[in-house]
Amino acid sequence: MANQNSTTGSPPPANNDLAAEVDGLRLLLAERDAELARLRADAAGAKRRQNDFLGMLAHELRNPLAPISLANTMLAKLPEPSSGLLNLHSVIHRQLQHLTRLLDELLDAASIDSGQLVLARAPVELGALLRRALQTVQVRILERHQQLHMDLPEDLSVLGDAARLAQVFANLLANASRYTADGGIIRVAARAHEGRAVLTVADNGAGMDHEELAGMFDLFTRGTRATVRVEGGLGVGLNVVRNIVELHGGKVIGASDGPGRGSVFTVSLPLLAADGAQAALAPGALAPGRRILLVEDNLDANDTLGQLLLGEGHSVTSAYDGIAGLALARTQVFDVLICDINLPGLNGYELITQLRRTAGAHIPFAIAISGYGRQEESTRAIGAGFGQYVVKPIDIDALLALVASDAVTRFIAAAGNAR
Repeated sequence: MANQNSTTGSPPPANNDLAAEVDGLRLLLAERDAELARLRADAAGAKRRQNDFLGMLAHELRNPLAPISLANTMLAKLPEPSSGLLNLHSVIHRQLQHLTRLLDELLDAASIDSGQLVLARAPVELGALLRRALQTVQVRILERHQQLHMDLPEDLSVLGDAARLAQVFANLLANASRYTADGGIIRVAARAHEGRAVLTVADNGAGMDHEELAGMFDLFTRGTRATVRVEGGLGVGLNVVRNIVELHGGKVIGASDGPGRGSVFTVSLPLLAADGAQAALAPGALAPGRRILLVEDNLDANDTLGQLLLGEGHSVTSAYDGIAGLALARTQVFDVLICDINLPGLNGYELITQLRRTAGAHIPFAIAISGYGRQEESTRAIGAGFGQYVVKPIDIDALLALVASDAVTRFIAAAGNAR
């Protein structure tokens, strides 16, 4: 007779079998957690190596660009330059701007991705800022016989980083020109609306389809609008635009009615209160000549920058390594130090640190110049004792304005009173 307690299915596993299975699952989960942690660490390491490589690449490319840029500036300052020489100057200038913009955009994208982009905020008048941005793309617009219409009130101010916002609008203007045919129309307008500044850059160019609209702010994305003449690019400009605007508490959107029907980009930023706008610095009067110590190991860059400074009425003493530069700084009187960071013998960080610690030796204002454009280098330079950090290739007009500025005059006056 069959056992009444038997069943036709598999017997339930014993308690120790269940415990073993649970232990096995826990071990498997632990192994997978460890694998995920390893993959995350590998990804973080790869990102760090990528950013380090980009920083090194920019430094190595900017070093030769610096003397080329300075030499090109001097070409236009030659007495009675021929029209052919001025044309060559314009060609070199445009291509240098293009190379610099590509480098800046690539490094900005990396800095934003790693959370290292820091804004230097101050009251900014947007009309002047848009005109400054236009200067970087005006030649391209004129060459293509494009019509530019601007409607810019003079009373819109925001609290922002002037250089970064100028970069935003220059990118949008360049983008509009790039995707608009020769003879096309670009319109720029700004107005106040509900406590925000609203700026639009519109064109009657190639327009965008739904797919392009959906991905236009993605990194390394380039438009497929092949009906117009398009310059090369890395596909990072609009991504940088969006991130910079959002860091300012603003928003940027793009719109188009379709291919061949133009595009409109709209940027909105919080307006600065009227009392805050009054705090904006007004341009100062021309400053007297400065006594400048220039420390730069690149002979061409040192020579050309020195000549440009001399041409502005400053006196210039040059050194070609950190040790010689420090010795001059300790034995002579200077108003301004312009110092490369990557120097032989004694680098720029070490030079300024030792100078600031030397009793009786003082240069009121120091400017660091470097091919490295990441925020940590700028922060380190300011922390070491520099007053400003300038990335190569140098914007010579901005550097000359800084050297002659009221702010530097105040530093010099304060140092004189302390002596």
